[in-house]
Amino acid sequence: MSAAAAGAAAGPASRPRVRLGALAGVVGFLAFVELTSGILQGYYTPMLTDIARRLGIHDADVNWFEGTQLMLSALVVPAFAKLGDMFGHRRMLLWSTALTALASLALPFTDSFAVFLVAWTLQGFYVVWLPLEIAIIWSRTRGRAGASVLTARAAGILVAFLELGAILGALLGGRLIDVLPLQIVLLVPAVCVVACFCVVWFGVRESDLRPGGRLDLTGLVLVSLALIAFTGGLSLLRLDGPASPAPWLVIALGLGLLVPFARHELRHPDPLIDVRMFRSPALAPVFLTAGLFGVSVLGAQAPLSTFARTDPEVTGYGLGTRGFTTSLLIGCYLIAMIVGALLFPKIARWCTPRIALIGAAGLVGAGYLLFLPFHNSYAQVVVNMMIAGLGSGALVAALPAAAASAAPDSQTGVATGLTNSVKTVGGAIASAVFGLALMHGVAGAAGADGDGTAGSLAGYLTVWIICGATALLAAALLCFVPRDAFTDRAA
Repeated sequence: MSAAAAGAAAGPASRPRVRLGALAGVVGFLAFVELTSGILQGYYTPMLTDIARRLGIHDADVNWFEGTQLMLSALVVPAFAKLGDMFGHRRMLLWSTALTALASLALPFTDSFAVFLVAWTLQGFYVVWLPLEIAIIWSRTRGRAGASVLTARAAGILVAFLELGAILGALLGGRLIDVLPLQIVLLVPAVCVVACFCVVWFGVRESDLRPGGRLDLTGLVLVSLALIAFTGGLSLLRLDGPASPAPWLVIALGLGLLVPFARHELRHPDPLIDVRMFRSPALAPVFLTAGLFGVSVLGAQAPLSTFARTDPEVTGYGLGTRGFTTSLLIGCYLIAMIVGALLFPKIARWCTPRIALIGAAGLVGAGYLLFLPFHNSYAQVVVNMMIAGLGSGALVAALPAAAASAAPDSQTGVATGLTNSVKTVGGAIASAVFGLALMHGVAGAAGADGDGTAGSLAGYLTVWIICGATALLAAALLCFVPRDAFTDRAA
């Protein structure tokens, strides 16, 4: 991706032609891992309404699943990324896969909302897979001609398999939930994760670069407390409402803890997160875009599913789809993401990575803002989601690869992990805000459907406005980034 810009600047005749070659084997095994990751991300979406009914919770409370899982993601990605840089990325990939498998096996066997929420949260360890995989690939391309192009191409393939898995998961989950009991349906992802563990164990060798060092426990504790306080304050906003001062005080505490954390990291000889990377002209735009992008790609998944499942004859809005029809809707979105992920390296070579990223963020914004006038039919929603999906797929593939090529060799895992961490923080904020938005006007919805389980139309409109605005803000900010900010020269 970043080398592609340099090639584009030099002209067509001087562009290096790079092929995966010896990397094809490891990319193939890691592609299976991302296929499994995609299944986890797509499989449950068509049945979120069914899960909510089984647990006896409101549609808006489904956002608790996203919020808590995103909070865990923000905590574990920096730790596992650093441990991967120190002790081996494959080793951390195995540990995270084992933890995900245990959590997935627990989901089918509980009817308790609290237990289900804990298991669902722990399942979020899968978020470290993609950063660790890209670090493994980067360690094998380091020192080769066109290393950044190879990494970007491999990242595009991995993201394509991730979205393919999400499509398969959504279609399979939507089909099975219509014909089988929920408990049996929930067992399928657990079997897939166990198979994924075996593939990593037998098919992936350890990355070459392991500088050693020691884990910065003080930094880990400080950043964990900051993230727990911050996301905990967001959760309190949903429970107590924005008029209560307690949530804002807890949020302020979380933000305040970032100050001693940053000071500690600047002094530490081997920091958990080198905060200087946030000042890098090549990395800072990546992190900023990741945070704004997380609002839509992570925070809007559950609202889109519950909107599609809402019966318009009862509430006056929604699509009234069943599980399989909902999965087809999600499948169209994910197909668009695959196309976006595979096209990004080519478009970046044709223009520049910066222009390509601006265009991708603009597509995400346009897709969500189109929901405001066009949300009354299945076809309208499909078109909106496919426009947003093209940009989302490009950004999912581009951001970690850009971070890997721009980071120091000893911080590759940390840099790629930070794109996920910042993205999940953005998603966690959005999840809490969207939960509040969907709860607004629930009394009116309750009067319409009789049980108060549907979100409000005003809440869904708020979700789409926020997703569109944050994506367009990311595109606008990227316009002020130096032209070579995402190139090998800048790195």
